[in-house]
Amino acid sequence: MPVDRIHWDDLPLAARHAVEQHTGPVLRVKTADAGANSGIAATIQTTDGTLFVKGVPTDHPQARTQQREAVINPYLPPSCPRLLWRVQAAGWDLIGYEHLIGRHADYTPGSPDLPFVARALIELQNTPCPGIVLKRAEDRWSGYAGPAGVEQLAGDTLLHTDLAPHNMLVTDRAHLIDWAWPTRGAAWIDPAVLILRLMEAGHTPEAADAWAHGQFPSWAAAPHASVAAFSEANACTWDEVARNDPQDWKKHMGRLAHDWVTYWRTH
Repeated sequence: MPVDRIHWDDLPLAARHAVEQHTGPVLRVKTADAGANSGIAATIQTTDGTLFVKGVPTDHPQARTQQREAVINPYLPPSCPRLLWRVQAAGWDLIGYEHLIGRHADYTPGSPDLPFVARALIELQNTPCPGIVLKRAEDRWSGYAGPAGVEQLAGDTLLHTDLAPHNMLVTDRAHLIDWAWPTRGAAWIDPAVLILRLMEAGHTPEAADAWAHGQFPSWAAAPHASVAAFSEANACTWDEVARNDPQDWKKHMGRLAHDWVTYWRTH
């Protein structure tokens, strides 16, 4: 469920004061344009520096995703922005992140960002999955695949699972951000998720598959039947997303997910 975006000055005064206990006086604020999961998302400049602040009302369903972000952050690869502090005040849950000056990744065919994207995902795939409670892939997609299919999603790799271009910030490299859905599962699931986003950016299924095959050992070694099980479950997931919130881009992702299933079945 999306959160209505507000500006810094719209936050309750007590919430702003709680943040300033960590940051010092806030001098300037710029509200972020992208994203729909945070009620406040802004770059703030203080006397001590610049950081990124995001937050949600504590009684909103998205508060659970922010909790996941806070818990997983210490275990993420070095390229991911560090969580600096977290406060709850005046009905708001607010977190402050290290600020990165960058832009969202370009996934279009031939983009010079694609090698950076691959490196960021490889770094994640080489990061140990922490021994904390995480959603398991076989549980997360259990409502969309048969029992045999669900078992094939199990693994012990830390997955991001939402590799949209706005969740990949590019500076002199790519940085994975917005960790609302960290999951423990088979290593090839993140490349499968990324392939669908490459298709959204204009890649054919064949081209996206070939590119991922050359970049990610986990994808090159992925069992065909296991990928088929996940792909079908993921298509059902996107169908449900589009039914519940029929925005054009969500319906488009659903169509692409089914195009990918058709390609993989005949691969």
